[in-house]
Amino acid sequence: MSLKHTMTVLEAMDSANVNGAAIKELFADYPTVSITVNEVDGEKGSTDFVKIVIHGSEGKSKGGQAPTLGIIGRLGGIGARPSRIGLVSDADGAVAAVGAALKLADMQVKGDVLKGDVIVSTHICPDAPTRPHEPVDFMDSPVDILTMNQHEVTSDMEAILSIDTTKGNRVINHKGIAISPTVKEGYILRISEDLVRLMEMATGQLAVTFPITTQDITPYGNDLYHINSILQPCVATDAPVVGVAITAQSTVPGCGTGASHEIDIATAVRFSVEVAKEFTGGTTQFYDKDEFNRITELYGSMKILQTGGENTPRD
Repeated sequence: MSLKHTMTVLEAMDSANVNGAAIKELFADYPTVSITVNEVDGEKGSTDFVKIVIHGSEGKSKGGQAPTLGIIGRLGGIGARPSRIGLVSDADGAVAAVGAALKLADMQVKGDVLKGDVIVSTHICPDAPTRPHEPVDFMDSPVDILTMNQHEVTSDMEAILSIDTTKGNRVINHKGIAISPTVKEGYILRISEDLVRLMEMATGQLAVTFPITTQDITPYGNDLYHINSILQPCVATDAPVVGVAITAQSTVPGCGTGASHEIDIATAVRFSVEVAKEFTGGTTQFYDKDEFNRITELYGSMKILQTGGENTPRD
């Protein structure tokens, strides 16, 4: 079950000494899974970027044609030491992403192999800085958002689930998970009916969605308000991106400790695994391709929203 894998990852990450090598060790019993760890230094410290590839039976890594799903654990850091002791709320995205990878790896050795590849990426930093944000403080990161996207978003991801703790706001008043509309090439599209169906199946409840604004899908650093970094992968890819928010009824700071709820994280893991099964199997879509072609035909490209603004080249 996904709770077992979530708890395993939670225990591994809830440490002042955790790093990318410790996460890699979780997959020691799964030799067919490919893992790379890269330590990257930034202006505010360093972090380990972890990339995990679960190869599908007909995945492109093996010369097949099955679609590839990306799962990104988005966060500033899993800890804010020395100012905070323990795992911070912001860590939930990393826990969920690695938990999903561990579940998929375990499924594979038990004979349940997905058709397509699943690429999971996140970063591990137990001592990240914090920064002010309304209504509550955010976790900051030792590296900038451009560096995160360079290491976490890859060109072979054909659709992306971006998992992030989204509790530091007064917009989402629900404890559990919520999904965003699909974002593609600067357009906020309708919420995927396929993902709604999978969410309702995975949670046993009516689907919960959350609103996003144009500001949220623009790059960080442009002095516009962002609900958080959950949709920042969309500025670095033309693939459709959907945010999977781990949420709370109350307003919880990203740097708060004792605020990670294993059941909610496991729900995000279970939902992500179900999406991985169906997307790589070709039975789930993140957006309507005909409708996207029609909207671009009528209104043109909105890729400028993936840049820093007018006359600014896209990174």
